[in-house]
Amino acid sequence: MDEAKPLTFGSLFAGIGGFDLGFERAGMVCKWQVEIDDYASRVLAKHWPAVHRERDIRQCGAHNLQPVDVICGGFPCQDISYAGLGAGLEGERSGLFFEAVRVVRELQPRIVVLENVAALLTRGLDRVLGTLASIGFDAEWHCIPAAAVGAPHRRDRVFIIFHVADTKSHRLEGVRSAKQQVSNSRPQKNEPQGICDSRLADHWATEPDVGRLAHGVPARVDRLRGLGNAVVPQVAEWIGRRIVEQQGE
Repeated sequence: MDEAKPLTFGSLFAGIGGFDLGFERAGMVCKWQVEIDDYASRVLAKHWPAVHRERDIRQCGAHNLQPVDVICGGFPCQDISYAGLGAGLEGERSGLFFEAVRVVRELQPRIVVLENVAALLTRGLDRVLGTLASIGFDAEWHCIPAAAVGAPHRRDRVFIIFHVADTKSHRLEGVRSAKQQVSNSRPQKNEPQGICDSRLADHWATEPDVGRLAHGVPARVDRLRGLGNAVVPQVAEWIGRRIVEQQGE
């Protein structure tokens, strides 16, 4: 890969930009975002004013999204989460995963990174992997908690990295396969463990305190929902750096 030309990425289900911020910190360039929520869209417009943006993934594809090296997205978890009714990928919201697959099929990126709640491991991971395999992608995945990058809370999330199938390829070895045992150890508050390094841990010192019981905070409910749905940027950055490093070899 030409070192002077950074990897480009597009962000599906962008939310308030957790993936986007992390991947930019890793050296990638955001070319487009897709997000339907009004509040989240305003956040994206504020921080990425020059980036092309669409609202409804069902109306997106090669006709309005340019080709990129990487497509990322945390597809809706409501039908997968144990807190929901368990409709899984057949649910109206989590079923938008298949719209993401359609976009991937049309744009044909080199890498796809998907995120969801840990419940996906037992509520649809096999189908997610099989669906992407059917259009030519191999995968590695792992459950990475926010605590692994220095956060004072756990927040387990499954991250799946899909790459064009190549049985001889050793790219992305920096991301552990789910064939390896997922550790249930919980790092202590502010104790760097796992994938945490000083660059990532230091970001937590500037995290804003929304205050779940605070009154008078503007758009408090929207902000809490946005944070609750967001990908942790520090985890996205760690994954992004592995992708940039491996693609550059």
